[in-house]
Amino acid sequence: MQPIKKFTVIGTIFVLLTGTLAHFVYEWSGNNYIVGLFTPVNESVWEHMKLVFFPMLLYGLFMIYRIKEDCPCITSALCMGILTGTLLVPILFYAYTGILGKDIFILDIGTFIVSVLTAFLIFYKLTVSCKLESHTFFLCVLVCVLFVCFLAFTYYPPDAGIFKVPDF
Repeated sequence: MQPIKKFTVIGTIFVLLTGTLAHFVYEWSGNNYIVGLFTPVNESVWEHMKLVFFPMLLYGLFMIYRIKEDCPCITSALCMGILTGTLLVPILFYAYTGILGKDIFILDIGTFIVSVLTAFLIFYKLTVSCKLESHTFFLCVLVCVLFVCFLAFTYYPPDAGIFKVPDF
């Protein structure tokens, strides 16, 4: 198996497992302030976006360290994968709840799984094709902005629906 295929499969499994566990880590930590910056502190859609973002970012940094020489386009592809997977969480959630008028637990899990699978599919395709290499800086800036937003909005969220716990 090519290094990029191997790292993509392992990364997908890693993010699915760590993202799932991350859902519970804040409570398990006794509501530790620092832990809350990187894991959901409530059931809002915004906080659940962390389940894709932080595990994929962590694994992505590891991949860059390990295979950057073999895969020179990995950084731009990783950033696009992270952004796509993270933003799919609210898109899919609001799409299905808008249609059904309610939140369904199994569809929430499906939303997470589809978001992670899509993120890594995009990552893989863009790493191999190098189509976004010229946009690396811009994509990295967007990931950094989202990172800062997660830190800032965890405990000081704006007054917007995505930051509120859905009340179905």
